[in-house]
Amino acid sequence: QVQLVESGGGSVQAGGSLRLSCATSGLSYTGFTYSDMHMAWFRQAPGKEREGVVAINPAAGTTSYAGFVKGRFTISQNNTKNTLYPQKNSLKTEDSGMYYCAAETTIYCPLRNQKYTYWGQGTQVTVSS
Repeated sequence: QVQLVESGGGSVQAGGSLRLSCATSGLSYTGFTYSDMHMAWFRQAPGKEREGVVAINPAAGTTSYAGFVKGRFTISQNNTKNTLYPQKNSLKTEDSGMYYCAAETTIYCPLRNQKYTYWGQGTQVTVSS
């Protein structure tokens, strides 16, 4: 069974720091490895639609950031885990929301398209002023 487990959320002040991690397991049951998967982070604030934050294709070595985090957030990966973290002093109150990790084997428009097969339970991020 494929599992995506997010961690690292919490409450921070604007300009503070945190690291969101997505650990994957069970991908071998699909016949794919982590490197075969398209990985992405989405977020959803109360009363708002879920939106794509960053998408990464390990096999192609490509990363796509949403405009509202480009230059502020960075994603890194190691084996079967990826980590999303903001640059120093870049967190804003509008970054608050539930952050979800997602995975799919093949997907087009990976930031706008939310038809990922695998999702984590989410980790809450609250940024206060």
